[in-house]
Amino acid sequence: MLAEADRLAQLFSAELLLVHVGHHGSEEEQKIAQLARAVKLNSDYKIVWRQGDPVKEILRACREEQIDLLVAGALKKEKMVRHYVGSVARAIMRKADCSVYMVNNPSLNPQPIQQIVVNAEDSAHVERAIAVACRMAELEKSSWVHIVRELKLLGLALTASEQSTEQEYSEYKQSLMRDEINSVEEILSSIPHDKIKINIKMLSGKSGFELCRFVERKQGDLLIVGAPQRRLSFFDRIFPHDLEYVFGELPCNLLVVNQQKQNG
Repeated sequence: MLAEADRLAQLFSAELLLVHVGHHGSEEEQKIAQLARAVKLNSDYKIVWRQGDPVKEILRACREEQIDLLVAGALKKEKMVRHYVGSVARAIMRKADCSVYMVNNPSLNPQPIQQIVVNAEDSAHVERAIAVACRMAELEKSSWVHIVRELKLLGLALTASEQSTEQEYSEYKQSLMRDEINSVEEILSSIPHDKIKINIKMLSGKSGFELCRFVERKQGDLLIVGAPQRRLSFFDRIFPHDLEYVFGELPCNLLVVNQQKQNG
């Protein structure tokens, strides 16, 4: 995780801050120093020492230190008990005011991100998420940015129920697809992306499930989503919200973009 965080800090010319929740003594200081030497950290770093509940203290540290991006580790798929109770990383992700970068398979030798997938659903964060994806692709020299948008099937269902002809149904579906693609292209018109390969993809079905399958098919390195507009509850984990499904499945590294932090 230190190696992954160090690479991101170098990529964005950012300050690296380490948060340790637990006992603070000479032994702990030596362990962190040993870890920093072991991974050959290139970034200058600062350590914030906290005691208490890990989730509360990490979130408090992010607010007080005005953190732009919180990097955390997460299991690719949680066991049943951990899924409902919630790991520290996912609890942080659901409550953080800043953007959160979750690494599901950290490496001592992290590589540049080649395949970026963006969830471009209608939300307060969609423009920010696409802009972040394009900026990361530029810095990483990524191969592709795939912008995924859900094709609204409700309108199609209503059209079918009105006994439309097959041709009318097909034309209406094509019209919906063009409208969705135009919406994405309108967002892109205000975002620098001239040197980036963009693929706009329409998905239908259960959006969280289909989004994860698309990431797997494209061998995605990073999935970018906008932060939920409301706090996800215990009941969302029993009856999965679309993003809650993504959080539980975690097909690759995940960046949750929060609009509240405008810098970085």
